[in-house]
Amino acid sequence: MQHCELIVDARNATGESPVWHAGEQALYWVDIPARQLHRWRLADGNHDVWQGDEMLACIAHGAQGWVGAMESGLFTLDPTEDGRLLGTRLASVEHAREGMRFNDGRCDRQGRFWAGTMLMDMQQGAQVGALYRYDGQRLHRQLEGMIVPNGLAFSPDGTRMYLSDSHPTVQTIWSFDYDIDSGTPHNRQLFVDMREHPGRPDGAAVDQDGCYWICGNDEGVIHRFTPDGRLDRSLRVPVKKPAMCAFGGTHLDTLFVTSIRPGGIDLADQPLAGGVFALNPGVKGLEETPWQG
Repeated sequence: MQHCELIVDARNATGESPVWHAGEQALYWVDIPARQLHRWRLADGNHDVWQGDEMLACIAHGAQGWVGAMESGLFTLDPTEDGRLLGTRLASVEHAREGMRFNDGRCDRQGRFWAGTMLMDMQQGAQVGALYRYDGQRLHRQLEGMIVPNGLAFSPDGTRMYLSDSHPTVQTIWSFDYDIDSGTPHNRQLFVDMREHPGRPDGAAVDQDGCYWICGNDEGVIHRFTPDGRLDRSLRVPVKKPAMCAFGGTHLDTLFVTSIRPGGIDLADQPLAGGVFALNPGVKGLEETPWQG
C-alpha cells in the first residue's frame, strides 16, 4: 500500500480504459455507466469531466483525435469547452441481442482499434460477446462466444495478442499469435488460469519487458505475469475492484489504475472505491500506438 497514491477520488461507478496522453502529460479514462470521459493533468492535478450521450467503454487517441466504443458503435469524440462530449459515428455494431454494449478495447501496435462487446446483465452468463476490429470503414467480428471480453493487450513487437474473459465462470486469459500485416489473431492458447490466482481478470497493460499486468477484480490486486505465464509480482490497491491499468507519467514508470464503486453495498472498508490510483511498479511501460483511423 505504501507505493499506492490516490490521484483522483473520482467515485466512478465503473472507471475504465485509462490512456496516457504524452503530449498533454495527462491521464484520460472513462466511467462507463455515467457516460463520461475524464482527464487528470499531471502538472496541476486538474480534473475535467465531459458528459456523453451513450455509455462510453473504451478510448484511444491519434492524429485525428479521440475515438471511443460506445453502446451502438464506434465514434470519434469531441470534448467541448462546455463539458459536453460530442460523438460522430464511424461504424455501427450489430449486437447479438438487446441490452449489450462495448467493454474493453485498445489499439494494436499498428494503430488498428479493437474492442469487445458484452451483455450488460452479467448474471445471465450469456456467451453473446464478441471481439471486433475496425478497418477504417466498418467493424469486423473476429472472435465470438465470450461473456465479458477483457484484458486486451499486445506484446511490444505486436506479434502476440492477449485476451481474457472476466466472467466468474470463466476467469481465463489467452494468448494468440497475431498477424501484424492482416491484423488477425490465431493459434489461441491458455496463458493464465486466473482461478489459480486472487481476483478475476479485468483490464490489462504490457510493459517494456513484455510482461502482462492484469487487474485482479474483487481482490484489490494487480498481477504481473511474464511472457511464459509465470506470476512475477503483485501490487495491492486499497479498493476491491481495480478495473484497468495503464503506464504513464513523464518517464512511463507510473502504473495508473482505475476502479469500480459498487452500488447498494456498505463501502466502509473501501471508501476510495471508484478512485484512480498511481503506483510505482518498478518497471517502465510502452506508449500506446496512436489510432490510425
